[in-house]
Amino acid sequence: MSRRTRRAGASGRGGAGPSARRLALDVLVRIDTGGAYANVALPAALAQSGLAERDRAFATELVYGVTRRRRALDWTLDPLLATPPPPPARAALRIGAYQLIELDTPAYAAVSATVAAAPRSLRGLVNAVLRRVADAGVPDWPDDATRLSYPDWIVEALIADLGCDTALAILESMNAPARVHRRDDGYVQDLSSQMVVDAMDVQAGDLVADVCAAPGGKATALAARGADVIALDSHLGRIRLLKANRAELDAEAMLVLAADGRHPPLRPGCCDAVLVDAPCSGLGALRRRPDARWRIEPSAVSRLAALQTELLDAAVGLLRPGGQLVYSVCTLTAAETLHVAAHASRTDHLEPLPPPAEPWEAYGAGARLLPSPDHDGMALFRWRRN
Repeated sequence: MSRRTRRAGASGRGGAGPSARRLALDVLVRIDTGGAYANVALPAALAQSGLAERDRAFATELVYGVTRRRRALDWTLDPLLATPPPPPARAALRIGAYQLIELDTPAYAAVSATVAAAPRSLRGLVNAVLRRVADAGVPDWPDDATRLSYPDWIVEALIADLGCDTALAILESMNAPARVHRRDDGYVQDLSSQMVVDAMDVQAGDLVADVCAAPGGKATALAARGADVIALDSHLGRIRLLKANRAELDAEAMLVLAADGRHPPLRPGCCDAVLVDAPCSGLGALRRRPDARWRIEPSAVSRLAALQTELLDAAVGLLRPGGQLVYSVCTLTAAETLHVAAHASRTDHLEPLPPPAEPWEAYGAGARLLPSPDHDGMALFRWRRN
């Protein structure tokens, strides 16, 4: 993302007080040193902050933006540092550099306000380094991975699977903030996930199993269409979230079970449809998970592909003749999409269904959505049990 790109709600003019920057600094330290997740730590901090709406938006911009742009910011800062700085100084330097490089904040505002937000003992260091960043101007990035601020392996994997131009374009797109989409019932759910449910042939009264259901967005949407939904998940914490969403949305037709989708405790052939919205690397949804790019390991792709295959194998046995199997993942690696779907298509009992209409685009025997300003990336494959 170039420094010319401005974010809505963060004008970069220094109008938000240092308290917004101080909150962002504290959350970033928790993310970097304590393993906190941005989408968990930030809302909790904001809820206790008492900040005005404008400052809350600015703090959110700083936490999410700095977390996404960590590699690019450190590439700019590290040559100016004699030794690695302590975590609060590192966070303050990233906040200041982000404003200077990405938000076009005037130097006097970005430097002075960020220095004021830093711990007193570190202010001299933060001031000196940020003034040098301001004097240096736009960085001359050494490569695309640094410019876009992703680990090398993610850039290389998506280029290998999607081609250079497409991969770089979607990586650039996922550096922009995610848009919030609310369903008619008020539930916040990305459009790509809503389109997965829209692509399912489910009628009122059908029995549907969602074997990886948490947090429950797709399961509650299916229940709202009149289906009887059995929502499974293997993690007890996520089961609590499923139950909370069921109660919040009054999804009485949804039964929640703590169970491993690879070994579903259901009678064979009982379901009219089965949804396998499988755990995946999430490389199509990185815009809304700013720290995920730094957490996921390259080995996770093959490990998750093996899990996805097991889930699909188990799901086939739950289908009645004529029932529909739907597989979706918010990633774009060939291993987790085309290769897993090819395995399922070799099953004698499954007949691939054609891809849904636009905006889906044909992708192997299924369909995909590339990340865009409107929605996350998603791959979708559908079969009918013959």
